[in-house]
This record gives sequence, C-alpha cells and structure tokens, in this order.
Amino acid sequence: MKINTILFDLDGTLINTNDLIIESFLHTLNYYYPNQYKREDVLSFIGPPLIDTFQSIDEERVEEMVARYRKFNHEQHDALVKEYDTVYETVKALHENGFNLGIVTTKIRSTVNMGLKLTRMDAFFDVVVTLDDVENAKPHPEPIFKALKQLDAMPEEAIMVGDNHHDIEAGKNAGTKTAGVAWSIKGEEYIRSYHPDYLLKKMSDLLVIFGVK
Repeated sequence: MKINTILFDLDGTLINTNDLIIESFLHTLNYYYPNQYKREDVLSFIGPPLIDTFQSIDEERVEEMVARYRKFNHEQHDALVKEYDTVYETVKALHENGFNLGIVTTKIRSTVNMGLKLTRMDAFFDVVVTLDDVENAKPHPEPIFKALKQLDAMPEEAIMVGDNHHDIEAGKNAGTKTAGVAWSIKGEEYIRSYHPDYLLKKMSDLLVIFGVK
C-alpha cells in the first residue's frame, strides 16, 4: 500500500533542541545536586517524558523539578533552537505534494507550538499530538493511533520518523513503517540498532524515497 501519511517526532528529528534540552536538564539538576551531573550524564534523558525522568531521580520533588526545567527551557528556547538541514524544504515539499503530515511528540503543546512557530513550519502540519493529548506516551502506539485517526489514515499507509528508540518502537507497535534519522544525538548506530525500515542521512532523503520532485 502506498504511503500517504508521514508522522514526525519533533525534538532531535525536525528541530535541533538538543542543546536546549541538555542545558535545561543541567540547569535543573545542578540546582538540586550541584556538580553531580555532566553533559554526557543527561543524554539518556532525551526522549522520554520529563515527568518519567525526574521521577526516576527524585519522586518527592518531581513537580518542582519539572517546573524549574520548563521555566528555563521556555526562556532560552528561541536562542538555542533551529531546524536541521533540509528539514524546512522537505516538509514544505511534502505538504505541497499532498501528503498528510503530523507531529507525534512527548513534549507539551505550548513548547511544541513555540518550536513550530520559530521555524515557520506550523502551517505544514495537519495534526499535532502532544503529551497533553494522550494517556500513554511513545513507545506506546496510542499517540500514533490518535494522529492517524485525525488524519483519517491507516497504519499501513503511514511512516513514523524519529531520532529515538521510542519513535521506532511506537511505529512498529502501531503497524506503520519507520524511519530513523542518522543525526540522532545518540548516534547513527544507536538508531540503526532498532531496525527502522529506512535510515535517513538527511531529511530530504524522504523526497527520494517517496518520489517527490
């Protein structure tokens, strides 16, 4: 069956928020645990919902840690975020060629809207499913099923594109095709190890895969 629907993760896939996320974690953790965390220590925190990460660190202070993280994250957002190479042109071309486009992310909606507006991609996406919209985050298939329902698309007509194992596993769990991005901050071999159907060296590879001129 022909693919007509493309679902994207946001952070680390469409937009480079890695520095923002890392700095937000370090800002927060260094407040509570001075000099205990370095950059490499927080890489594994990229991907899962914030609440899960902070719960694993300190169950008693989850809400205040999340609040501190988000305050810093929002204040520094526009200074530290930009889209990856060829992303804007690719998403624009897919939109113009009639593909259903959606975002499926573990971020909250307010932060997602900031990223889309900053990179001028907000006009291209028909559906945005955020952490606020679901009970179960990726790798559970619920967010993907929700996006597909809103787009009136079937899993076998869709592909999930992401930089993290949560994205690839969510796609497999939902029955879509999957594409991993080689620019994952955790490395190309990391994303390759989850056996996505496609590995993208740059986002414009999607145009070649789907025959878009």
